[in-house]
Amino acid sequence: MRVRLLTKNTIERFIVRNIGCRSPFESWQKSIKDADWDTPHDIKATFNSADMLGKGSKRVVFNIGGNNYRMICQYHFGKQKVSMFINWIGTHSEYTKLCKTGEQFKIDNY
Repeated sequence: MRVRLLTKNTIERFIVRNIGCRSPFESWQKSIKDADWDTPHDIKATFNSADMLGKGSKRVVFNIGGNNYRMICQYHFGKQKVSMFINWIGTHSEYTKLCKTGEQFKIDNY
């Protein structure tokens, strides 16, 4: 199934605040656009460094730009497409702080 990325403007806002990350995020978005997923395992096949968060959470952490940035997305496999919602986006160090507090499991929307 094709992937539909929702809340794309979240990435644009992040890029404006972090000038050097445009190219890695554009590359990530191209991979999403070209993706054809039927199961969560297909996400890992496309992005082998992605980590699934918590059993049944339907969330994944993407490592972007040589692991300089992290993005938490929630996915939903529908009948004809996969919807991806951006829950959180930040630098690797910001994500590390998030993990130390356990907040990455509590994030709903960015």
